[in-house]
Amino acid sequence: MTNYADKDHASLAEKFNVDEPRVNWHDETLWWVRVKRDKASKSLPEWELLRETASQIKNNVLSNLSEYLIQFEEEATRNGITVHWAADAKEHNEIVHSLLQKHGITKMVKSKSMLTEECHLNEYLQQQGIEVIDTDLGERIVQMRKEPPSHIVLPAIHLKKQDVSDTFHEHLHTEKGNYDPQFLTHAARLHLREKFLTGKLALTGVNFAIAETGEFVVCTNEGNADMGAHLADIHIACMGIEKLLPQRKHLSVFLRLLARSATGQPITTYSSHFKKPRKGQEMHVVLVDNGRSIQLGRKDFRNSLKCIRCAACFNTCPVYRRSGGHSYHTAVAGPIGSILAPNIDMKQYADLPFASTLCGSCSNVCPVKIDIHDQLYKWRQVLMKEGYGSTVKKMGMKGMTFTLSHPGVYHFAGNAGRWVLRNTSFIVNNKLNPWYKQRDMPKPPEESFGEWYKKNRK
Repeated sequence: MTNYADKDHASLAEKFNVDEPRVNWHDETLWWVRVKRDKASKSLPEWELLRETASQIKNNVLSNLSEYLIQFEEEATRNGITVHWAADAKEHNEIVHSLLQKHGITKMVKSKSMLTEECHLNEYLQQQGIEVIDTDLGERIVQMRKEPPSHIVLPAIHLKKQDVSDTFHEHLHTEKGNYDPQFLTHAARLHLREKFLTGKLALTGVNFAIAETGEFVVCTNEGNADMGAHLADIHIACMGIEKLLPQRKHLSVFLRLLARSATGQPITTYSSHFKKPRKGQEMHVVLVDNGRSIQLGRKDFRNSLKCIRCAACFNTCPVYRRSGGHSYHTAVAGPIGSILAPNIDMKQYADLPFASTLCGSCSNVCPVKIDIHDQLYKWRQVLMKEGYGSTVKKMGMKGMTFTLSHPGVYHFAGNAGRWVLRNTSFIVNNKLNPWYKQRDMPKPPEESFGEWYKKNRK
């Protein structure tokens, strides 16, 4: 697995930006998905009502989370599901491993689950001698390449078909140089079909869980979660505690929002309901906290727990589109990841809230109305107050504070800056200036606005 230790967003983004044609392609592809989302949302006159309804339902869930969790456990247990509670990633991983050990299983099939990425389950199980096969096509591709997913809905969006062809040639011994998507998909289907038929334990994520009925819903476009769960003797579903909805009737609101926000589809190809194990099968649900209770207690940041993992904020974010998912060095990248990650570890993820223009586009497209850009701004304030900002940033902010608080200094600095840009531009037009790395420095104006205003105020 790629190691991002001691890396920050800026340095990782710079690495991604070396291949400019790929960056442009990545940017355009994700914007195409954003446009599909816009068309899908505008096809529903009640779109804004759906967003507001979903937001209010999630407000209710977060305000009564403990009661809904107990209700879900009671109903799920009544249905024959075994419910486990995990305080953190370590407990989650140990619970899954204990179930594998109990049945003497050394290989499992797994569908997409951002929670297990967050908990680093694959790495943990592999260290225990367990073979984990990701069955989502994008997840399987990046797993073969020993890379983390770069996007929560489109895990391999940073790769082109040529990259996939090379990866399949290396691992599946397909024809070298055959980039045909149909050929590559067929090869993946043959490869994964054998894994499904021989897998005795399947693990899935959970998109939504219903407190009223004790059931959970998994949404996919490939049907891999269903293949795994229906063929395996044991089904483990792992979910963050915030994934609950109060009643089954609320599900329709979120299913109408999820796929339209994610990919512009009316609904996911498969929306699978799991309520009880079939005869002879074991079904387990692992409820995971892993910092969510802490986030729930943060007044300014609790709304982030409304997230339904649609990735609409990824697809619209100008920073994400041109820096790539791996530059965020966390399981959930993009704007939403930048407000979730510091809750888990402020020091490790202190750089992420600054990886934003604060343009607000993420908040505009969020189907559950999370105030993402406001939270990014508030995290910056928290991180600086807690001492997690870089020394350079602290000094720069102090310098700006002093300059902007003293008009004389401000006017002198403006005059000096314009003179330098006009007469000795090489001082700022070099690689030591981070701004100059990706942009041309602006042509200096002949006079400042203040000078122009004094001259023309009459």
